[in-house]
Amino acid sequence: MNKVLLLIALTFFGFANAQHKFLDFPKLSEVDLRSDKSEKYPDAHAEILYRSTHFNIDFKGNMYQKVVNRVKIYNREKAADYLDHEIILYDDKKGSVETLTDLKAYTYNYENGVIVTTKVSRDEKYRSKEDRNYNVTKFAFPNVKNGSVVEYSYQIMTPFLNSTPKIMIEREIPVRYSEFIMDYPTVLSYNINYKGNLAPSHRVVEEKRMYGDLYKTYRFGFENIAPYVNERYVLNNQNYRTGIKAELNAARFENDVKFFANSWQDIRKRLYEHQAFGLELKKMNLVENILPADILSIRTPLEKADAILKFVQKNYTWNNENSVFTDKGIKNLLSSKVGNSADINLLLTQLLQTAGLKADPVVLSTVDWGMLLAYSPSISQLNYVVASVSDNGKIHLLDAAQKQSEIDMIAPQALNYSGFIMTPKEAVEINMRYPYRSKTILSVDAIMNPDGTFGGNFKDRDTKLYAMMVNSRYNSDKAGFASSYKDTYKFPITNLKQGVQDNNDFETSFDFTSDSFVDAIGSKLVFNPLLFLYSQNHNFDQKEPRKAPLEFYSAYDRTKKVTITIPDNFEFQNVPKSKKFRTDDNALQYSYVVTQNGNKLTVETTVSIDDSVYPKEYYPAFVQIFNNITKQEAQVVTLVKK
Repeated sequence: MNKVLLLIALTFFGFANAQHKFLDFPKLSEVDLRSDKSEKYPDAHAEILYRSTHFNIDFKGNMYQKVVNRVKIYNREKAADYLDHEIILYDDKKGSVETLTDLKAYTYNYENGVIVTTKVSRDEKYRSKEDRNYNVTKFAFPNVKNGSVVEYSYQIMTPFLNSTPKIMIEREIPVRYSEFIMDYPTVLSYNINYKGNLAPSHRVVEEKRMYGDLYKTYRFGFENIAPYVNERYVLNNQNYRTGIKAELNAARFENDVKFFANSWQDIRKRLYEHQAFGLELKKMNLVENILPADILSIRTPLEKADAILKFVQKNYTWNNENSVFTDKGIKNLLSSKVGNSADINLLLTQLLQTAGLKADPVVLSTVDWGMLLAYSPSISQLNYVVASVSDNGKIHLLDAAQKQSEIDMIAPQALNYSGFIMTPKEAVEINMRYPYRSKTILSVDAIMNPDGTFGGNFKDRDTKLYAMMVNSRYNSDKAGFASSYKDTYKFPITNLKQGVQDNNDFETSFDFTSDSFVDAIGSKLVFNPLLFLYSQNHNFDQKEPRKAPLEFYSAYDRTKKVTITIPDNFEFQNVPKSKKFRTDDNALQYSYVVTQNGNKLTVETTVSIDDSVYPKEYYPAFVQIFNNITKQEAQVVTLVKK
């Protein structure tokens, strides 16, 4: 009986999906154009009314991507991301190039009872040269108001069949309807990588005659998709949104079948056969006499590896381009001293090998590129290379593209869960997370004057990975970095100093004065002993159920230490007591330690996070701990005259 019911259910499911029409672009309705807010999500600043992405491969070896997108604008100021658009085309400079056709874009407004259409004219579309291998076509919608509908469509022809772009189904605004369609001849085979928790409202997967031959088709339609709310403490929220990407698995040529990505071992083989990876690694004659004798004479393997890392960092510069393949090759890097991440770190790998160390490249996906899907091998997932050294059975990672990196402290963007060591014989998955603890130490040495005003010195010091990250922000915008402190602390700041210290820590320091820390209540003076380091709120305040894990780049300690010296004719009253609390497994700990010595009071707090990643189920524990931290740090001290 259950089998019969199951058959009926499956038949109904198939029938229901068969009734849905894909690729059915609806006419713009006057009701949609006249509406001033989303019916289901009234606070939304925009809403996708219809989006279709259709991939179709012909028998000439070309893939066509047809995109249609229609968006309702409710709040023009907050919907800026939907008013400008860019289309990126790739040119391998070897005769294969992507082309754009049929680009159409319109703005629709409802004015005086009629629909007014504004077409994006030719002078509002332009192409720009963004990179040696990429051309970008950009356009902006004109005459956009609150209530406008913007719409565009275009087609991209690409000869690159290895994979499709990842199509995001969930967006930060509501989506009324979105569809993903993939049609390809059955002589090809694709893996459809479906990631996320959202199930399609309509689904068709079948083989049928299309375009005059036998095709495989995947069709997914989604309706009434809620906005995806980005969460704090997530390295890349895109990893957790529903998205679809197709990867070429195999192709049949007459009686022969060629497999492209059955395993990471296959990827390893393709990389080592590639002109801009494995064949570059083989050019050892280019690097035989580069390292100085004093480095080659170092006997301890890790000390030698560290010296080679520093040598490459000093003599060669990363051009801020990420790739798993070299740009112009190792020979050009040696002469120009500038290269992409593959150029720099493949050279580092070669130099480590010439020094007699067991070194191999590690390939990975950076944080902004998306999480590496180990279960779905594909070269298109890879966009960064670091080097590895094996010493006494332990693998150490090195990244010479970063000037401030150390052994096992690589670029933050490379700390993306996992990567693959590609040796000449095997591909081995390894953990890419940072293995050590970073620290942030905020220290204040303050003196209170008899009139209740304060003066003193502040230091903000970061160590290890956090120091690298802060230094990167500092170097990208030194003026803006300095202004961030002046904007945060609303009191006079002098003698501001910022920079990397001799031990590679990064430190900001300044002197300060303030008359706003103390409240006078009768004859008593009351203030928070953490002074300006006390915060009334914390960021673990998400009300919706957590979707993503908590990701921190690094396990860390965050310490606040404030020492206050008061005048001799004052004394402390109602000094807070020391306190500690933690989770049951000690994964999250907090201490509040108070020390008094005469007219000097020191309060030192430390939050310790023992791992760089926590499952989403830990979120309530973080909320509870940080609620308690906020209450604990809200305590005040009282001063009275002797």
